[in-house]
Amino acid sequence: MFHPYQGGRHELGQNFLVDPSVIATVERLVARTSGPIVEIGPGDGAVTVPLSRSGRPMTAVEIDPKRARRLERRTPDNVVVVNADILRFRFPRRPHVIVGNLPFHLTTAIMRRLLSEDRWQAAVLLVQWEVARRRAGVGGASLLTASWWPWYEFEVHSRVPARSFRPVPSVDGGLLTMVRRETPLVAHRAPYQDFVKEVFTGKGRGLREILERTGRFGRTAVRDWMRAERVAPYALPKELTAGQWAALWRLAAPGTPDRRVHGADDRRGRTGRRTASGRVARRPDEDAPVRW
Repeated sequence: MFHPYQGGRHELGQNFLVDPSVIATVERLVARTSGPIVEIGPGDGAVTVPLSRSGRPMTAVEIDPKRARRLERRTPDNVVVVNADILRFRFPRRPHVIVGNLPFHLTTAIMRRLLSEDRWQAAVLLVQWEVARRRAGVGGASLLTASWWPWYEFEVHSRVPARSFRPVPSVDGGLLTMVRRETPLVAHRAPYQDFVKEVFTGKGRGLREILERTGRFGRTAVRDWMRAERVAPYALPKELTAGQWAALWRLAAPGTPDRRVHGADDRRGRTGRRTASGRVARRPDEDAPVRW
């Protein structure tokens, strides 16, 4: 069934990828994964068609009904085209891989939706350049990134010039990958994320003062942690790495099972380096762990 939305490309915020070299990079990144693929916003199929040649089961989720019908006619039987809003789409319950050229004005909303899903293993996303950098913690992590770092690794792969899209947007894009950790750095999501928000929004001249004002730590404990993690007293929350956030949480909540989570003592964290019908696809196999 086709979604009733009838807007054109500008109303839908679509900037279609036309650069063959960027498409080839997406193909290479996806080739490092296994299992079925869910593509967000396939448009005219610039990425869908090349990826379909792998023979892997694909579901292409396109909000524009006209484009969805056209794409359905030009894709092979391993591709299922679904006319739907990705924010309301029901993702598969089996392990899968996400690929997407995200509408720039919906990037954060889609990212939050993806991070809250629990079955996909890896995502290759084309987003705004600055968003890609912030998600990967380059130049400082955002609250969203710090909140999800214990469960996902984020990495920027390349900058994508604005001229690689039609129509040409006002900013460059960036290729970002998100990979689910085999072993999370933190066990309990809700209390950890509340804690991260408390620190990010806390008042004080630097981390030492912010942490002391939370009432969760004694002054000596804060100073010992900062010395052990090599964090300066006037550093900001955005400067912490995935491993440092996990270590700080263990200090803040010593009675939680997170003290026994393996791998949480990696101080930099693996993300610390600076480094988008009617047919039925065949039954997918279980996904293997993804290694980039």
